[in-house]
Amino acid sequence: MSDLNNVKVILFDLDGTLIDSVSQLYLAVQAALNAHQLPAVSLEQVKEWIGNGAEVLLKRAMCRQYHFHDVDEVLFLQVKADFDHHYHAGIDKDYSLYPFVPETLSALAQAGYSLAVVTNKPDEFVQPLLQSAGIAQFFSHTLGGGRLPAKKPDPMPLHYLCEQFNVKPTETLMVGDSKNDIQAARAAGIPVVGLSYGYNHGEPIENCQPDWVLHRFDELASLLALK
Repeated sequence: MSDLNNVKVILFDLDGTLIDSVSQLYLAVQAALNAHQLPAVSLEQVKEWIGNGAEVLLKRAMCRQYHFHDVDEVLFLQVKADFDHHYHAGIDKDYSLYPFVPETLSALAQAGYSLAVVTNKPDEFVQPLLQSAGIAQFFSHTLGGGRLPAKKPDPMPLHYLCEQFNVKPTETLMVGDSKNDIQAARAAGIPVVGLSYGYNHGEPIENCQPDWVLHRFDELASLLALK
């Protein structure tokens, strides 16, 4: 078990960790598919397909399966443009913060931890969503998909944020809800918390063997022994 006494920086995933955005994503996916007369998908399917960024989500939706095959690139770019339009237009609705997120983030910040978001969600949507949810002020760095050449589960985004904060991996904690978060943290040498309430492609987070499994967001404060 990793030692948390040296932790200075906490990195958070976004969708499925801080914010339940599945309805928001589903509506944008459905609108994009409808615009091109493609078969509809269900909310539960979209929930299982979240986690690898919008492009992978859309390709899964276009193929109607998790392990998607090649799609027509011209059609994909058109569907992606429609998705971006609808998602941007609906960024301030059809989502909810998970219980205890604002107060726990506030407690962590007051305790002296530096906080950041690292997500595969396209970078242009990260700040607008955090601002709409009223939690943007807690994060000194945010890093979305597309800013770097690689996304989670590659450790590159986590290494990048360690460099930005000038901390070692052992001085960092990753908090997420999916195997992408666990695998990225493992590869980066960062201890990791897995949250059981998120998406994780329909698989229990325990199967991914994080260092700790938490069932509520405020349990993070107890784990870090905050008063």
